[in-house]
Amino acid sequence: MNGEALNVKSFKAPNVFNSFVYKYIRKSKARRSFEYANKLIECEISTPFPIAYIENTNALGLTTSYYISKHVTYDFDFRDLIHKPLFPNRKEILKQFTTFTFKLHENNINFLDHSPGNTLIVEKPEKQYDFYLIDLNRMRFETMDFNKRMHNFRRLWLSKTMVKIMSETYSKLNSKSYEETYSLMLKHSRAFQKKVDSKKLRKSGRKMQFSKA
Repeated sequence: MNGEALNVKSFKAPNVFNSFVYKYIRKSKARRSFEYANKLIECEISTPFPIAYIENTNALGLTTSYYISKHVTYDFDFRDLIHKPLFPNRKEILKQFTTFTFKLHENNINFLDHSPGNTLIVEKPEKQYDFYLIDLNRMRFETMDFNKRMHNFRRLWLSKTMVKIMSETYSKLNSKSYEETYSLMLKHSRAFQKKVDSKKLRKSGRKMQFSKA
């Protein structure tokens, strides 16, 4: 499109039941991605700019679907902050990311796939960072109480050090104390990590060890 790079997300072909549902009852993942991207932009939340969505159907239902957005050239994603404890300016990036997440919550946006691979990060001058959300088809637009806000951090696979930094930042933006924020964020993070790791740990017989970095 006018020489611009585009990203095309191709969604997995649904089974027979979901094929019917996505045509006649519920919006497809492609359509939701497109509409949610526009809602994010209305709230001044960054995401690759939505161009279009495509749905191919037959009499039985949806067959294939695609979401098209502008390409964002990014410097790194949130996973780098997890796997590289000595990542340059890591603490400041985590603080700014927490402020970004607080803005989501204040705009009643519950991003259900708030996970490490779904935030692209662009480095700006003077140690400022822009955060772009991707894989948008699972969101709820709802008022979020404190527990739900802390629960929203659980998929980010945070270490104790990361929880400390992010809790300190979030508590300054919210009415809750640092101790309350840290305790609940850590609780939800550890519960999620334990759930994900449980099958592997049972098979290997190893004890779970959480990162402190």
